[in-house]
Amino acid sequence: MPMLKGREIVIGVSGGIAAYKSAALVSLLVQQGAQVTAVLTRNAKRFIGAATFAALTGRPVATQSFDPGRYPLGAHIELAAQADLVIVAPATADFLAKAAAGMADDLLTTLYLCAQSPVLVAPAMNSAMWAKPAVQRNVLQLSADGVTIIQPGTGWLSCRQHGAGRMAEPEEIATVIRQLLSAHSANPSSHS
Repeated sequence: MPMLKGREIVIGVSGGIAAYKSAALVSLLVQQGAQVTAVLTRNAKRFIGAATFAALTGRPVATQSFDPGRYPLGAHIELAAQADLVIVAPATADFLAKAAAGMADDLLTTLYLCAQSPVLVAPAMNSAMWAKPAVQRNVLQLSADGVTIIQPGTGWLSCRQHGAGRMAEPEEIATVIRQLLSAHSANPSSHS
């Protein structure tokens, strides 16, 4: 896919079981020529190891807000500056709330606030959480802020229930990434 060749994509992984799909997404993006850097939250590391993303990307995984040896200007600043696109997948209810409120208490939320590139968010959570008015308000706020939201699907959830909340499939997310990068290339002033 020529659209992804050499493009810098930062993928933030927040703490949810759907983190395994993020590994598949990263693999797909790298195979299509993208340069990918993974940012894992503390809770994401409870679901999937940094070694997985390091192996898939061929790059170190960013997990700390302060890493002066690797990012002397701050990881949030340097990663945001190099990104052609920032994606958060899975995006938990916690991440959505923090991002909608403009909170910055870890590397991923500070990076989100520094991002000048398009931002894509792929929520994933239990269907009861997804249905909550507070979560839906946060999604609407992020959308109003210019964030592209890829709606979760309906299906079997890790809580052993069937409902809405499944993170979109990697191929679907990759299609939206290509569309966003294509539109952004055609109109570079359309930052989120």
